[in-house]
Amino acid sequence: MTNKEMMMDMKSLSRKSLSKQVIDEIINLLVTEKLKPGDKIPTELELMEICNVSRPVIREALTSLEVLGIVNRGTRNGTFFSDKVGSQPFAMMLALSAGDVRSIIEIRIALELGLVTLAAEKITEQELEKLWETIEEMKSLPTDDSSKVDKQFHKIIAHSARNPLFEGIMDPLQNFHDKVLDQIPLEDRELEKTVNYHVDIYHALKKRDPIEAYTSMYRHLDFVRNKALKNIK
Repeated sequence: MTNKEMMMDMKSLSRKSLSKQVIDEIINLLVTEKLKPGDKIPTELELMEICNVSRPVIREALTSLEVLGIVNRGTRNGTFFSDKVGSQPFAMMLALSAGDVRSIIEIRIALELGLVTLAAEKITEQELEKLWETIEEMKSLPTDDSSKVDKQFHKIIAHSARNPLFEGIMDPLQNFHDKVLDQIPLEDRELEKTVNYHVDIYHALKKRDPIEAYTSMYRHLDFVRNKALKNIK
């Protein structure tokens, strides 16, 4: 490598490091509550002065934040922090772990066990009715492939927890649900058992019992885990 090529690599590395520092500074505006979600962030010129870096570094940092869904750009009025939680960062993490089915299953278990206990406290009668409708639909399926209805069942529970942070994580996680089910041959899915697990979860939620809901959900997800992992060992 020539000295010129080496200097270009060092310059690129320095710029990436500076860009990361700018990202940290911008996010810190939220962390310290100097700005709130939906607020306009300083202009590029103001950020250049605050961070003492060049405009290309500022633009690189803003582009990264936009990809992550943290800021919204492209309006005449400037750049603004997003006003709600996005799913992009978690979706990227899952994409990088797409081949690690075990980890995806485990993060789902950890997330949904918390969700179902909150759902037991917050779920409405209307949401309970929707849950039961998915159970009835699952009972009438012509094959043991219940993946579509199963996802709807879990989505209703996630929504009933009334927490936007969970929703930002749950949506991309459910997109990987089919990948997990792909590990289970159709003849091994045992629709009747899945229905029974869903019925148990439903009754626990209807009783507003978070402990029973937790236990019922764990049994269901552990059943899915064992079925999936058996075929990837």
